[in-house]
Amino acid sequence: MTYEDKLDLAIDRLHQEGRYRTFIDIEREKGNFPHATWTTPTGEKKPITVWCGNDYLGMGQHPVVVAAMHEAIDATGAGSGGTRNISGTTVYHKRLEAELADLHGKEAALLFTSAYIANDATLSTLPKLFPGLIIYSDALNHASMIEGVRRNGGAKRIFRHNDLAHLRALLEADDPAAPKLIAFESVYSMDGDFGPIEAICDLADEFNALTYIDEVHAVGMYGPRGGGVAERDNLAHRIDIINGTLAKAYGVMGGYIAASAKMCDAVRSYAPGFIFTTSLPPAVAAGAAASVAHLKTDQGLRDLHQERAKVLKTRLKAMGLPIIDHGSHIVPVIVGDPVHTKMLSDMLLDRYGIYVQPINFPTVPRGTERLRFTPSPVHGPDELDALVHAMDALWSHCALNRAELSA
Repeated sequence: MTYEDKLDLAIDRLHQEGRYRTFIDIEREKGNFPHATWTTPTGEKKPITVWCGNDYLGMGQHPVVVAAMHEAIDATGAGSGGTRNISGTTVYHKRLEAELADLHGKEAALLFTSAYIANDATLSTLPKLFPGLIIYSDALNHASMIEGVRRNGGAKRIFRHNDLAHLRALLEADDPAAPKLIAFESVYSMDGDFGPIEAICDLADEFNALTYIDEVHAVGMYGPRGGGVAERDNLAHRIDIINGTLAKAYGVMGGYIAASAKMCDAVRSYAPGFIFTTSLPPAVAAGAAASVAHLKTDQGLRDLHQERAKVLKTRLKAMGLPIIDHGSHIVPVIVGDPVHTKMLSDMLLDRYGIYVQPINFPTVPRGTERLRFTPSPVHGPDELDALVHAMDALWSHCALNRAELSA
């Protein structure tokens, strides 16, 4: 058997399981998002509405962000020219880190090229800083956190999702003198449920553990200034390391951690994922800084976002569709079969011009395959009507179960 044959087998297996992922070629339209243009496999161009984007607030097209990026690229050119340690630190990077530190009420922040890299690099580096560190990780943490914990070479304990009793039992079973860190998320993106932040902080205090929270699906959208769920609940001061992204609610690209000045200094000095990676382009850093600064004061956009999500969930529930509703902005509709999920996604795109990507294993457990909708402030009443009517028609056409799921 040749290497090519092995590749064919691997790809064919995904096709047979209904898990093969297809790129959808779209062109976003500045000032008109969530509307976009889809280039079909035959080369035809069709208008569509994007319902699965992570640009949660539409900031990727906001005039403040676009203007800041234009100004920076006109002033500095395209790339940063190097790593942060070697010619890749600019006034734009420092400005963005200052905005992020202020956002979370921390002494410092540290930029990475993505939140995935920020999680992976930080969590894999911490055992170098705290020899003997034990990391307690929620079972449903993002793949980037799992990878960072797996690669760090230290001890790890996986506690059942949001199960405080299990977490306590694991903490009690370990050496009281061992350094510890609890890693979890504020909003889990596939089900849209919240982590029990205050209770985890209480356990961390009791067992002298550090806390590490991923606020990727919350920054910009929760809290009076967009600092995330920890800020909303007045708990940010109890979190030692906050991870966030600039690629979702802030509409640009990049990731970061916010923590004490010493923590950020140590991570930047020891993490290969930071040391050896070219820094963000200055224009990207400038756009992100403008977005973070703007959303610190735009509560109206956050309120409209929550309203749109609530309306969509209410209308889908009224039709008996099996959605999961934990009160967040994420709207998962459970299909439960990878082939049917892909079929529904294809029909929504082909027949109705509605783009929502199927979510299958390994992103979610087998049997919980879903369509995951992410309404935003720029999804207006017309877009909501079109989606609801399309889902109603296709659910009937495919004779799918309308029994509603409990949250």
